[in-house]
Amino acid sequence: MAKIPVSAFIVAKNEEARLGRVIEALKDWAGEIVVVDSGSTDRTVAIAVSLGAAVYHNAWAGYGPQKSFAETKCRYDWLLNVDADEVVSEALAGEIQALFTHGEPDPGAYRLRILNVYPGDEKPRPLANDYNVVRFYHKAVGTYSTHPVHDRVELRDGTGLRQLRHPVFHHPYLSIEQLIEKNNRFSSFGARHTGKKRSLLLMKLRLFFEFPLNFFKFYIFRGHFAGGWKGFYFALCNAFMRTTRVAKMLEAMTADEVAAGFKPSPQPSHEGN
Repeated sequence: MAKIPVSAFIVAKNEEARLGRVIEALKDWAGEIVVVDSGSTDRTVAIAVSLGAAVYHNAWAGYGPQKSFAETKCRYDWLLNVDADEVVSEALAGEIQALFTHGEPDPGAYRLRILNVYPGDEKPRPLANDYNVVRFYHKAVGTYSTHPVHDRVELRDGTGLRQLRHPVFHHPYLSIEQLIEKNNRFSSFGARHTGKKRSLLLMKLRLFFEFPLNFFKFYIFRGHFAGGWKGFYFALCNAFMRTTRVAKMLEAMTADEVAAGFKPSPQPSHEGN
């Protein structure tokens, strides 16, 4: 593949098990690969350097801030963001290259289909319908938001938004054990960085509906019913993670309410003793 003027950027921490194949899928055609590491203690940095990526360190402040920092390190105007557990398919690489057949295309933004791959599988399940988000865009039309949890590209008004047909393969978990650990960490992070100006009563009501609604969304609308037992368990865990996030938010809100209403008892006077 001929290299094109595209900067592919990746944020990572302790991703030695997955980062290699992510970069391998980019290095033959992307003009530049930027990896922003937030303090790996494994071989993540060494792997990135060995495969030709430019590596920078930035302390973790959330998903949006980390990706915004990565953007500043990219030298090309066209940016492709992939996570450290996402592999650009050969078909998608060819589709992106084709856009540059007659030189750089006009500034714009493209949605990419991100399809989950279960642990032990090589391809997504049939009928996979996970995420369709802006990941390939020109610097002139958009940039990542700085929200710590919801990392998304904010586009300027009037930006032409197009769709790329071929997918990115997302390998979010290497095992069921990692799935559970990651969901626990993500629910805690999400609870800490979600706005506190919420009704305690509404949050309590939400807790009862969070699991069934999210299970239905993942299992039916996102097509995990076609994934057999792995699909059922994946939908189950994601619904549980979102319910756990609400429970953790309630825990924090209740503690804040108790702290705000606490008044220390008056100390007895010792005068005249």
